Amino acid sequence: MSDTLADNTAKTGPSDGLAVLESRRSPAETYGIPLAVLLEVTHRCPLQCPYCSNPVELDRGSTELTTEEWKKVLSELAELGVLQIHFSGGEPTARKDIVELVQHATDVGLYSNLITSAVLLTKDKLSALADAGLCHVQISFQGNESIVADRVAGLKDAHRKKLEVAKWTRELELPLTVNAVMHRQNLHQLADIIQMAVNLDADRLEVANVQYYGWALKNRAALMPTIAQIEETSRIVEEAQVRLKGTLAIDYVVPDYYALRPKKCMGGWGRQFFNISPAGKVLPCHAAESITGLEFESVRSNHSIAWIWQNSEAFNRYRGTGWMPEPCKSCEFREEDFGGCRCQAFALTGDAGNTDPACTLSPMHEKIFKLAETEAAAEQNRFLYRNFAGGTLETEHGQDNGQDNGHGA
Repeated sequence: MSDTLADNTAKTGPSDGLAVLESRRSPAETYGIPLAVLLEVTHRCPLQCPYCSNPVELDRGSTELTTEEWKKVLSELAELGVLQIHFSGGEPTARKDIVELVQHATDVGLYSNLITSAVLLTKDKLSALADAGLCHVQISFQGNESIVADRVAGLKDAHRKKLEVAKWTRELELPLTVNAVMHRQNLHQLADIIQMAVNLDADRLEVANVQYYGWALKNRAALMPTIAQIEETSRIVEEAQVRLKGTLAIDYVVPDYYALRPKKCMGGWGRQFFNISPAGKVLPCHAAESITGLEFESVRSNHSIAWIWQNSEAFNRYRGTGWMPEPCKSCEFREEDFGGCRCQAFALTGDAGNTDPACTLSPMHEKIFKLAETEAAAEQNRFLYRNFAGGTLETEHGQDNGQDNGHGA
């Protein structure tokens, strides 16, 4: 049996995250625990977004960590020096204990952010979360009006509810981020979405272009933007960033398929971030389980989170630059982008160790660029909605909400 956090603390003295980590050397260089960790407390969600970042094989409610297990995780993360916790899902408010979990995060000194679809929140529940110490709310929007937004979400009346919760958030004086997930079928609304964020008194807007793995990969042909859309999007964002400086912070990244170089995904594999799944698996990113052949340790194992971060084979597999093949190995940018996204490399090439095809140095780059152009022009617009049934194809007349989307599972 491996040492636990308590064992290491006894050996090293006061509970100090770096001391705990550095007391256990591994073949990998030592990394400090990230400042922020994403907790996917459930995969249950009333929405059926076709680009959902959850894995295609969703965790059922019966496999989720219990309240006490999540509290233990929160306490351990605080002891290690983590500062920020992002409660996510699925829809985190589908859990009846979400107020209790936020309260525990507050009690152990963690800054908490709620990443939510907002559709399950009442004003009383949001007020209870604020009273429990919730520090920030991030609401996802699928458009700037109901016809488009509700169709993308696969849920009627979702957009109206989101606007209502955003208003309550600011009435409670909680900071608000609007997360707008953009793709071919809603990019025409971007200028109006930016104005919507201003009208909602949001502090930040994330113009989040769809990333194509998991559910989004299944729906790529229905989501891929055209080059003309991306050029117009970049122009609109750049103008808004200047015009709204000091009023609304706007984050924006060009979609991978149209980029010249890959982004530093999650700050580099196992360097700045980790994610814990509903069933307790500790992951380098929220899509990591899409890479078959990697085994991820669980918080239910006899290993501490510190041990998993520092020593697990999955975290060390693509850390740093030593694992890289050519052309990454000799690339001048290898310490900047760390080879790009491992999940995307696996999804598009079949090998997570290959260069991310978003990079022009990848032999696959031209092929995926042409694929993006072809799919964007084909105008295949029907969605495969995300649900526990493995996906349901949108009807020819619009959304089909009659399937098991996991709410209450």
